[in-house]
Amino acid sequence: MNHLKEITSKLEEHGLDAMLVTSAPGEFYAVGFHGEGLAVVSPRESRYFTDSRYIEAAQAQVTGAAITMTTRETGRKALLRRAVEELGVHRLGIEESYLTLEEYRSYQDLPCELVPAQKLLRTLRECKDPEELAAMRQAQRITDEAFSDICSFLRPGLTESEIGARLQYEMLRRGAERMSFDPIVASGPNGSKPHAVPGSRKVGRGEFITMDFGCVYGGYCSDMTRTVALGEPTEEMRRVYNTVLAAQNAGIAAARAGALGCDVHNAAAQVIAEAGYGAYFGHSFGHGVGIEIHEFPNAAPGNHGPLPAGAVISAEPGIYLPGKFGVRIEDVLILTVGGCEDITASPRELLVL
Repeated sequence: MNHLKEITSKLEEHGLDAMLVTSAPGEFYAVGFHGEGLAVVSPRESRYFTDSRYIEAAQAQVTGAAITMTTRETGRKALLRRAVEELGVHRLGIEESYLTLEEYRSYQDLPCELVPAQKLLRTLRECKDPEELAAMRQAQRITDEAFSDICSFLRPGLTESEIGARLQYEMLRRGAERMSFDPIVASGPNGSKPHAVPGSRKVGRGEFITMDFGCVYGGYCSDMTRTVALGEPTEEMRRVYNTVLAAQNAGIAAARAGALGCDVHNAAAQVIAEAGYGAYFGHSFGHGVGIEIHEFPNAAPGNHGPLPAGAVISAEPGIYLPGKFGVRIEDVLILTVGGCEDITASPRELLVL
């Protein structure tokens, strides 16, 4: 899987002769491989440079680009200069969101103009093609299966860290390449922290356990959150859970290609506000998911642009009551012209274990 043709097709529109791809996610998007290298994408020829650690794998996996191994004598900078000169590059796009100042300065003596062009890659990456979606569906299936197993594993006395470790094991043994991010496991009062770090706290009866986790398969991420009750919840716990579920349903109903990101967020936020919990929902309804766990587009109050068809976003409203508990429910949606497809299969109704 690579997207060299897609990148090349957008160069003229952005006034570029070539695109320099240096970030890990950009590299994977461009050539379908991550070898801590860089790619130069141009209409005449695409070139990919990596070192001896990755050269054999790159030669086996990368297609559509000339592959060159860097050496101590001829490093990436020298190969890049040669490519700029040989390919006749006058305006070279760069990923300004990823380059450090030191890296940017190291490229300034190239015989071409460096042009910020992150938008080119970002816009392409927002819309997933069938191959990308197939990888994401499989990543999500692995995540759903891990959740099913963890529900049988949960019992009083386990620590949050033990639960997080088991989630990772269940995903890895099913074929995950790695985690999308470090799992979040928050029990009882820790649940009011949306990004709580699993620790030594032991889960107990009558508590909520919020688990936010995902894996990478085929280079693409999954993401899901479920809040379960370990033993019978209180009336307040049920009320908050049902409010979050209603908010998620409202956001999902509003999610479609062409909808404004802020409108999707507001559909969910309104439900929470009308239930009296507006002050306890501080993050956005959803973010883009793909090669990175957080990418564009966002279903957020600050996004007043339309969401594109083929985008994949999370759907994750939450309510967090300090010192008491928190609830978050998260699915992953593929946006279509007529609505969206929820590719998360795990039940969203409250599970009492």
